[in-house]
Amino acid sequence: MSEAGLKALRDKLDTIDDQLLKLINERMDVVHEVGVLKAHSGGAIYRPEREKAIIDRLEELNEGKLNRAAIEALFLEIFAISRNLELPENVAYLGPEGSFTHQAAEARFGAMSAYVSIASIKGIFREVKTGKAKFGVVPIENSSNGIVTDTINCLSKHNMKIIAEVVLDIHHTLASTCDKIENIKRIYSKDIAFEQCRKFLTNFGLDEVELIPIESTTKAAKLAVKEPNSAAICPHVGAKLHNLPILFENIEDKDNNKTRFFIISDFENGQSGNDKTSILVEFPNKQGALVDFLTDFNAAGINLTKIKSHIVEGNSIFFIDFDGHQDDKNVKPVIEKHKETIKVLGSYVKEINDI
Repeated sequence: MSEAGLKALRDKLDTIDDQLLKLINERMDVVHEVGVLKAHSGGAIYRPEREKAIIDRLEELNEGKLNRAAIEALFLEIFAISRNLELPENVAYLGPEGSFTHQAAEARFGAMSAYVSIASIKGIFREVKTGKAKFGVVPIENSSNGIVTDTINCLSKHNMKIIAEVVLDIHHTLASTCDKIENIKRIYSKDIAFEQCRKFLTNFGLDEVELIPIESTTKAAKLAVKEPNSAAICPHVGAKLHNLPILFENIEDKDNNKTRFFIISDFENGQSGNDKTSILVEFPNKQGALVDFLTDFNAAGINLTKIKSHIVEGNSIFFIDFDGHQDDKNVKPVIEKHKETIKVLGSYVKEINDI
């Protein structure tokens, strides 16, 4: 292509960029007007069901090269910028910086949000409860390791609402300053990460070196970069954050390793048409209580997608997910009938059927 032809294309891109900037600023002006109205009515700024409806509509209109994932990536960032220009709010996540929970938070709230790293799940619930953070991001389950006990315990104890879920593919790297794998004498990581990478460690003879469990995979990278003959099993982001060279990518045993996260806050979502509801149930101590409960859900045509038993303070409870919103016509009567045993944790846009 000639220099003149290349310049013409670049000029065309500049013109399009100018138009995009103008349109985005116009959108921000409209968002401000909406924000003023919501401030008077007490409405929430973050509405996951509304964002989903926008992306669904844009996907239907789309006739270009963008797929849904690309549309989501673009517009979720625009939504996040809109919220933060209107009303900056803190997002508390299970830290440190670069953790998988931090990645899940950024996937939903974008790069501009004010993030607060918290050392424990209990601490995140406390930050949201006291209003120091508007949102909290906590892990609820992993496809390999199951339900996160601390999150269930906190959902049982506190009255925070689940307003969204985020499902993240979990990939681990082996990172080290060592040039050769045989020079590695110790490996830092979280205990769960060691379990998820057991085959890799065995295959490379690393199951015989000292495996040191610590509270986070990102902290593992911070330690390994300082200590000779050490390594970390950590996320790609964590290794890059601490300038720790990556020796192997995607070392997890299962290629479908996923973690599901909840976003908690102090409000409830409206119906989106594609919702999921999470509840905790403590059944009365009488014969047939569980059967009667399940029969009522089945009779109402409600699809239960997850039933997990759990012990909280010595009592057996069930964590249950089902398709639908708590305000759906077929759901409300069932919840009302069992209101003495059900704690509704929240209804939110369904991201995935199960993990």
